[in-house]
Amino acid sequence: MTAQVPHILVVGGGYVGMYTAYGLRRAARKGKIRVTVVDPRSVMTYQPFLPEAAAGSVEPRHVVVPLRKTLKGCRVVTGRVTGIDHAHKVAKVMPEEGPEYELAYDQVVVALGSIARTLPIPGLAEKATGFKNVEEAIALRNKVLDRLDVASSQPDPVLRKSALTFVFVGGGYAGVEAFAELEDMARYATRYYDNIKPEDMRWVLVEATNRILPEVGPDLGKYTVDQLRKRNMDIKLETRLESCEKGRVVLSDGEEFDADTIVWTAGVKANPALAATDFPLDERGRVKCLANLRIEGVNDAWSAGDNAAVPDLTSDTGAYCAPNAQHAVRQAARLAANILRTVDGQPPQDYEHKYVGSVASLGLHKGVAQLFGIKIKGWPAWFLHRTYHVSRVPTFNRKARVILDWTLALFFRREVTSLGTLQTPNDEFRRAAQS
Repeated sequence: MTAQVPHILVVGGGYVGMYTAYGLRRAARKGKIRVTVVDPRSVMTYQPFLPEAAAGSVEPRHVVVPLRKTLKGCRVVTGRVTGIDHAHKVAKVMPEEGPEYELAYDQVVVALGSIARTLPIPGLAEKATGFKNVEEAIALRNKVLDRLDVASSQPDPVLRKSALTFVFVGGGYAGVEAFAELEDMARYATRYYDNIKPEDMRWVLVEATNRILPEVGPDLGKYTVDQLRKRNMDIKLETRLESCEKGRVVLSDGEEFDADTIVWTAGVKANPALAATDFPLDERGRVKCLANLRIEGVNDAWSAGDNAAVPDLTSDTGAYCAPNAQHAVRQAARLAANILRTVDGQPPQDYEHKYVGSVASLGLHKGVAQLFGIKIKGWPAWFLHRTYHVSRVPTFNRKARVILDWTLALFFRREVTSLGTLQTPNDEFRRAAQS
């Protein structure tokens, strides 16, 4: 620990961690502070673009931001923080290889984010996939296209039906956008198969509540359900997944069927690694924070984003800020500014942002949006979705690459090539070695 130059430890390289370090990088390059970012991944994933990456509208590498390239002046450690002892200002770091070690700091930013919130459903861990990182998105894209290949080459009607059945659990942003974008891609891909028609596929969205996309309001949520059903997509509201052992899907409404593809997007929860810290947590496992993003009851510790309970100063009901990218990005900017203020001996300022609305894509040229109370549907909403998110993705490099992907798509047809063998690159070599 260097007394003259404060050491800022950023635990996590997601939205909050990356954007906070991004806001501190200039001070770090000037030698005013030292910044270390610790994350198991060396990239930050811009999750709102995952559905478009899965559907082939955006190059997968363009939805991730390399931390070392972006955070010049900051040290990036590829590892996992397994514990924080803030009383002694020490974090335990488990690197990719080698033994665990301790890392001292002067101030810490807890930005561990969230993980998928799963339930003890039989078969879920074995048969389902998540949708939180680019690897899962591309694996799902490959799986969908691979199932079309299997169905096209499969004479058994039972196996063919299972291959062409795709189940998504969860009616929030991640689930609905992935569901709609991938169906749109698969529908387009069927034109290249002489024995598969769009109506041969079955796309099922399972949602435990009575509505989807609650962020855009009940009217647009109902509109979305109607639009998806017009595309022959099966929307099951007030329905739960009871089991999916060996690909046999059992729903709470009594229906049972086989499906090769099951995607779980039913919410998130605060990272359980927070339990290995001495910070105060709420009943949902989130770090308790003040409005200025300091962790409640301690000094030199900050938090924001999905893993933090931050009071929403624009609410009259004592609510907390919603766990979404809109708040996380803005909280990170305020957090970085507050750290620099404390280094200069100034008091931190409160975070306050009134939620302006939401946008969601439902496939190519289709979407819904609610901004400042105005409801928008169809192509205008889809355009707003793209415009907003390209403005929020970090660095000019990534913005330009995403826009270039979209521009090329205006002149060339959608790419629907499956690269499923990327998940098993050594299979061909093993077969050759055994022959």
